[in-house]
Amino acid sequence: MKKITTLSISALASAMLLVTGCNASNGNKESASKSVSVTEKSPANEKVGYSLGYMMAEGNKEAVGDLNLDTFEKGFRDGYEGKESALTQEQMQEVLMTYQKEQEEKFVKEMEGKAEDNKTKGAAFLAENGKKAGVKTTASGLQYKVLTAGTGKSPKATDVVEVNYEGKLIDGTVFDSSYERGEPIEFPLNQVIAGWTEGLQLMKEGGKYEFYIPSDIAYGEAGNAGIEPNSTLIFTVELLKVK
Repeated sequence: MKKITTLSISALASAMLLVTGCNASNGNKESASKSVSVTEKSPANEKVGYSLGYMMAEGNKEAVGDLNLDTFEKGFRDGYEGKESALTQEQMQEVLMTYQKEQEEKFVKEMEGKAEDNKTKGAAFLAENGKKAGVKTTASGLQYKVLTAGTGKSPKATDVVEVNYEGKLIDGTVFDSSYERGEPIEFPLNQVIAGWTEGLQLMKEGGKYEFYIPSDIAYGEAGNAGIEPNSTLIFTVELLKVK
Protein backbone atom coordinates (compact mmCIF):
# COMPACT_ATOMS: atom_id res chain seq x y z
CA MET A 1 0.00 0.00 0.00
CA LYS A 2 1.30 3.47 -0.85
CA LYS A 3 1.49 5.77 2.17
CA ILE A 4 -0.14 9.19 2.08
CA THR A 5 2.92 11.38 2.48
CA THR A 6 3.58 15.07 2.03
CA LEU A 7 5.45 14.14 -1.16
CA SER A 8 2.38 12.36 -2.55
CA ILE A 9 0.15 15.31 -1.78
CA SER A 10 2.67 17.66 -3.38
CA ALA A 11 2.83 15.49 -6.48
CA LEU A 12 -0.94 15.57 -6.77
CA ALA A 13 -0.88 19.31 -6.32
CA SER A 14 1.63 19.65 -9.14
CA ALA A 15 -0.51 17.43 -11.32
CA MET A 16 -3.58 19.55 -10.61
CA LEU A 17 -1.62 22.67 -11.47
CA LEU A 18 -0.86 21.28 -14.91
CA VAL A 19 -4.21 19.63 -15.57
CA THR A 20 -6.28 22.67 -14.64
CA GLY A 21 -4.08 24.93 -16.72
CA CYS A 22 -2.83 27.28 -13.98
CA ASN A 23 -0.35 29.61 -15.68
CA ALA A 24 2.10 31.66 -13.64
CA SER A 25 3.29 33.63 -16.64
CA ASN A 26 0.05 35.47 -17.39
CA GLY A 27 -2.14 35.01 -14.31
CA ASN A 28 -5.23 34.60 -16.47
CA LYS A 29 -7.74 33.14 -14.02
CA GLU A 30 -10.47 32.86 -16.62
CA SER A 31 -8.38 30.67 -18.93
CA ALA A 32 -7.10 28.67 -15.95
CA SER A 33 -10.61 27.65 -15.00
CA LYS A 34 -11.49 26.36 -18.45
CA SER A 35 -10.99 22.81 -19.60
CA VAL A 36 -8.02 22.46 -21.93
CA SER A 37 -8.34 20.24 -24.97
CA VAL A 38 -5.05 18.58 -25.89
CA THR A 39 -4.25 16.73 -29.11
CA GLU A 40 -1.05 15.67 -30.83
CA LYS A 41 -1.27 18.94 -32.80
CA SER A 42 -1.40 21.13 -29.68
CA PRO A 43 1.51 23.50 -28.92
CA ALA A 44 4.51 21.82 -27.29
CA ASN A 45 4.05 23.53 -23.90
CA GLU A 46 0.45 22.32 -23.69
CA LYS A 47 1.45 18.75 -24.53
CA VAL A 48 4.28 18.87 -22.00
CA GLY A 49 1.92 20.18 -19.32
CA TYR A 50 -0.74 17.60 -20.07
CA SER A 51 1.74 14.72 -20.22
CA LEU A 52 3.35 15.62 -16.90
CA GLY A 53 0.01 16.22 -15.24
CA TYR A 54 -1.52 12.97 -16.45
CA MET A 55 1.48 10.82 -15.53
CA MET A 56 1.93 12.41 -12.13
CA ALA A 57 -1.75 12.04 -11.27
CA GLU A 58 -1.89 8.48 -12.57
CA GLY A 59 1.18 7.53 -10.57
CA ASN A 60 -0.12 9.04 -7.33
CA LYS A 61 -3.88 8.48 -7.45
CA GLU A 62 -3.64 5.43 -5.17
CA ALA A 63 -2.19 7.63 -2.43
CA VAL A 64 -5.64 9.20 -1.92
CA GLY A 65 -8.16 7.02 -3.68
CA ASP A 66 -11.17 9.07 -2.58
CA LEU A 67 -9.67 12.51 -3.18
CA ASN A 68 -12.25 15.30 -3.37
CA LEU A 69 -11.05 17.10 -6.49
CA ASP A 70 -13.19 20.18 -5.85
CA THR A 71 -11.75 20.94 -2.41
CA PHE A 72 -8.31 19.88 -3.58
CA GLU A 73 -8.41 22.47 -6.37
CA LYS A 74 -9.74 25.16 -4.00
CA GLY A 75 -6.99 24.46 -1.48
CA PHE A 76 -4.40 24.44 -4.24
CA ARG A 77 -5.62 27.70 -5.74
CA ASP A 78 -5.83 29.41 -2.35
CA GLY A 79 -2.26 28.41 -1.59
CA TYR A 80 -1.02 29.27 -5.07
CA GLU A 81 -2.66 32.70 -5.00
CA GLY A 82 -1.44 33.44 -1.47
CA LYS A 83 -4.85 33.51 0.19
CA GLU A 84 -5.33 32.76 3.85
CA SER A 85 -5.91 29.05 4.40
CA ALA A 86 -9.22 27.79 5.79
CA LEU A 87 -7.27 25.56 8.20
CA THR A 88 -4.09 26.20 10.15
CA GLN A 89 -0.88 24.37 9.25
CA GLU A 90 -1.25 22.28 12.42
CA GLN A 91 -4.84 21.37 11.54
CA MET A 92 -3.88 20.39 8.00
CA GLN A 93 -1.01 18.21 9.20
CA GLU A 94 -3.32 16.53 11.72
CA VAL A 95 -5.96 15.92 9.04
CA LEU A 96 -3.43 14.25 6.74
CA MET A 97 -1.89 12.16 9.53
CA THR A 98 -5.31 11.01 10.72
CA TYR A 99 -6.32 10.12 7.17
CA GLN A 100 -3.15 8.13 6.64
CA LYS A 101 -3.62 6.25 9.90
CA GLU A 102 -7.22 5.39 9.01
CA GLN A 103 -6.20 4.16 5.56
CA GLU A 104 -3.41 2.02 7.00
CA GLU A 105 -5.79 0.47 9.53
CA LYS A 106 -8.26 -0.23 6.74
CA PHE A 107 -5.51 -1.82 4.65
CA VAL A 108 -4.42 -4.06 7.54
CA LYS A 109 -7.99 -5.28 8.06
CA GLU A 110 -8.35 -6.00 4.34
CA MET A 111 -5.11 -8.00 4.33
CA GLU A 112 -6.16 -9.92 7.43
CA GLY A 113 -9.42 -10.84 5.70
CA LYS A 114 -7.61 -11.91 2.55
CA ALA A 115 -5.09 -13.92 4.57
CA GLU A 116 -7.86 -15.86 6.31
CA ASP A 117 -9.73 -16.41 3.06
CA ASN A 118 -6.59 -17.55 1.21
CA LYS A 119 -5.69 -19.96 4.01
CA THR A 120 -9.12 -21.58 3.83
CA LYS A 121 -9.12 -21.81 0.04
CA GLY A 122 -5.56 -23.14 0.00
CA ALA A 123 -6.35 -25.89 2.49
CA ALA A 124 -9.39 -26.96 0.47
CA PHE A 125 -7.36 -26.98 -2.74
CA LEU A 126 -4.57 -29.09 -1.27
CA ALA A 127 -7.00 -31.54 0.30
CA GLU A 128 -8.62 -32.17 -3.06
CA ASN A 129 -5.41 -32.01 -5.06
CA GLY A 130 -3.73 -34.60 -2.83
CA LYS A 131 -6.26 -37.19 -3.95
CA LYS A 132 -5.36 -36.87 -7.63
CA ALA A 133 -3.42 -39.55 -9.46
CA GLY A 134 0.33 -39.03 -9.40
CA VAL A 135 0.31 -36.39 -6.66
CA LYS A 136 2.45 -37.16 -3.62
CA THR A 137 2.53 -35.32 -0.30
CA THR A 138 5.57 -34.96 1.96
CA ALA A 139 5.67 -34.57 5.75
CA SER A 140 5.84 -30.76 5.41
CA GLY A 141 2.64 -30.67 3.38
CA LEU A 142 4.43 -30.07 0.08
CA GLN A 143 2.70 -31.79 -2.81
CA TYR A 144 4.41 -32.70 -6.05
CA LYS A 145 3.79 -34.49 -9.31
CA VAL A 146 6.46 -35.88 -11.61
CA LEU A 147 5.90 -34.70 -15.17
CA THR A 148 9.28 -35.86 -16.46
CA ALA A 149 11.73 -37.95 -14.43
CA GLY A 150 15.28 -36.64 -14.75
CA THR A 151 18.39 -38.77 -15.22
CA GLY A 152 21.10 -36.50 -13.84
CA LYS A 153 22.16 -35.75 -10.28
CA SER A 154 19.99 -34.37 -7.51
CA PRO A 155 20.92 -31.09 -5.78
CA LYS A 156 21.71 -30.60 -2.12
CA ALA A 157 20.35 -27.60 -0.24
CA THR A 158 23.77 -25.93 -0.46
CA ASP A 159 24.02 -26.29 -4.26
CA VAL A 160 23.38 -23.68 -6.92
CA VAL A 161 20.77 -24.74 -9.46
CA GLU A 162 19.68 -23.54 -12.88
CA VAL A 163 15.97 -23.87 -13.62
CA ASN A 164 13.10 -22.82 -15.82
CA TYR A 165 9.80 -22.32 -14.04
CA GLU A 166 6.32 -20.87 -14.00
CA GLY A 167 4.58 -19.80 -10.81
CA LYS A 168 0.84 -19.34 -10.49
CA LEU A 169 -1.91 -18.98 -7.91
CA ILE A 170 -4.57 -21.62 -7.40
CA ASP A 171 -6.96 -19.55 -9.52
CA GLY A 172 -4.56 -19.94 -12.45
CA THR A 173 -3.07 -16.43 -12.34
CA VAL A 174 0.58 -16.53 -13.44
CA PHE A 175 2.68 -14.24 -11.22
CA ASP A 176 6.18 -15.16 -12.40
CA SER A 177 7.75 -17.08 -15.26
CA SER A 178 11.27 -17.57 -16.56
CA TYR A 179 9.69 -18.83 -19.77
CA GLU A 180 8.13 -15.41 -20.37
CA ARG A 181 11.48 -13.72 -19.74
CA GLY A 182 13.10 -16.08 -22.24
CA GLU A 183 15.93 -17.31 -20.02
CA PRO A 184 16.43 -19.69 -17.07
CA ILE A 185 17.35 -18.49 -13.59
CA GLU A 186 20.23 -19.54 -11.36
CA PHE A 187 20.23 -19.36 -7.53
CA PRO A 188 21.49 -21.04 -4.34
CA LEU A 189 18.86 -23.57 -3.32
CA ASN A 190 18.99 -22.59 0.35
CA GLN A 191 18.08 -18.97 -0.41
CA VAL A 192 14.56 -19.47 -1.75
CA ILE A 193 11.22 -20.40 -0.16
CA ALA A 194 11.25 -23.62 1.88
CA GLY A 195 8.92 -25.37 -0.55
CA TRP A 196 11.47 -24.91 -3.34
CA THR A 197 14.43 -25.93 -1.18
CA GLU A 198 12.67 -29.16 -0.28
CA GLY A 199 11.04 -29.84 -3.62
CA LEU A 200 14.03 -29.42 -5.90
CA GLN A 201 16.06 -31.87 -3.83
CA LEU A 202 13.54 -34.52 -4.92
CA MET A 203 14.41 -33.86 -8.57
CA LYS A 204 17.21 -34.92 -10.89
CA GLU A 205 18.75 -32.92 -13.70
CA GLY A 206 16.51 -33.03 -16.75
CA GLY A 207 13.41 -33.53 -14.62
CA LYS A 208 10.22 -31.51 -14.71
CA TYR A 209 7.92 -31.44 -11.68
CA GLU A 210 4.80 -29.62 -10.59
CA PHE A 211 4.85 -28.42 -6.99
CA TYR A 212 1.83 -27.42 -4.92
CA ILE A 213 3.20 -25.39 -2.02
CA PRO A 214 1.22 -24.55 1.15
CA SER A 215 1.54 -20.95 2.28
CA ASP A 216 3.54 -21.79 5.42
CA ILE A 217 6.43 -23.07 3.27
CA ALA A 218 5.89 -20.37 0.63
CA TYR A 219 5.55 -16.66 1.48
CA GLY A 220 3.29 -17.10 4.50
CA GLU A 221 1.39 -14.22 6.07
CA ALA A 222 3.75 -11.63 4.60
CA GLY A 223 2.99 -12.48 0.97
CA ASN A 224 5.15 -11.08 -1.80
CA ALA A 225 4.89 -8.92 -4.92
CA GLY A 226 1.73 -10.06 -6.71
CA ILE A 227 1.10 -12.69 -4.04
CA GLU A 228 -1.46 -12.11 -1.30
CA PRO A 229 -0.79 -13.33 2.28
CA ASN A 230 -1.31 -17.05 2.95
CA SER A 231 -1.44 -17.93 -0.75
CA THR A 232 -0.96 -21.52 -1.82
CA LEU A 233 1.31 -21.58 -4.88
CA ILE A 234 1.71 -23.86 -7.88
CA PHE A 235 5.07 -24.10 -9.64
CA THR A 236 6.07 -26.00 -12.74
CA VAL A 237 9.84 -26.44 -12.52
CA GLU A 238 12.46 -27.85 -14.88
CA LEU A 239 15.81 -28.63 -13.24
CA LEU A 240 18.34 -27.86 -15.95
CA LYS A 241 21.61 -28.11 -14.09
CA VAL A 242 23.11 -28.59 -10.62
CA LYS A 243 26.24 -26.48 -10.19
